[in-house]
Amino acid sequence: MESAFMVSFAIMLTLLFFLVGGVIGWLANRHLIETSPKFMHPEFMDENGNIIPDEILAVRFENDYDDYDYENEEED
Repeated sequence: MESAFMVSFAIMLTLLFFLVGGVIGWLANRHLIETSPKFMHPEFMDENGNIIPDEILAVRFENDYDDYDYENEEED
């Protein structure tokens, strides 16, 4: 009888600690995400630290493999 009480008490206590820890961790993570500064490259900022929206250039390189056959090229 006593061991069943201890097992059920340990299970309930473990679940309680898991739930409380999860909620506290989730709240702390949300707080850190919302209050942390957004890090950017210094090239995107002006002298005062404001973002320059006019001069930002985005370049995307795709994995375009060269289809040219170098092995069958005739030499001059």
